[in-house]
Amino acid sequence: MKRKEFIPAWNFSIALCFMILAVFFSISIFTGQSYGKTAKEIDASADAVMDRFYKQVKDAKEVVKGSKGLLILPSVKKGALIVGGEYGKGVMRIGNKAVDYYNMISGSIGLQIGGQAKDVIIAFMSSDALKNFRDSKGWEAGVDGNVALITVGAGESATTTIGNNPIVGFVFDVKGLIADLSFKGAKFTKLDMSK
Repeated sequence: MKRKEFIPAWNFSIALCFMILAVFFSISIFTGQSYGKTAKEIDASADAVMDRFYKQVKDAKEVVKGSKGLLILPSVKKGALIVGGEYGKGVMRIGNKAVDYYNMISGSIGLQIGGQAKDVIIAFMSSDALKNFRDSKGWEAGVDGNVALITVGAGESATTTIGNNPIVGFVFDVKGLIADLSFKGAKFTKLDMSK
């Protein structure tokens, strides 16, 4: 008697997750949604993020003034169905001048489903933290440095919640259904925008 082989249910679930994620990212990338392809497009999106930052975060101007550099990532996209992926492009500004361009990518696995877009600003509050980030060939949050996620509630000041953290991150203007606000495992890589 021939024995029938079945694909275990979990293998099917994982394969389905990868297919859905591939479709999500293909649509996002090929439609060009907020993944500025040129430095000029990234800079324009970053300007809009800074406007929202000043409006939504109390004492944002003091945070910017006290930082040694800002990594601004407009509309970072995340999609998940058990397996999740996140991607965004942004600009490093020092003294309000664009100096480098970066992408951020991360992956996760666990009980998660949905999609979201969010604005991210990472403020480097010390010169050493900024230098380590810029000198790296692929900086990973939680490994090469910790990013303190600042969640500012109603009436709370951003400057008092920063404390002595050398790197702080702000996530705001979130649209979507995934409640994941973490930088751990996110990898940042410098982009060559001369091409």
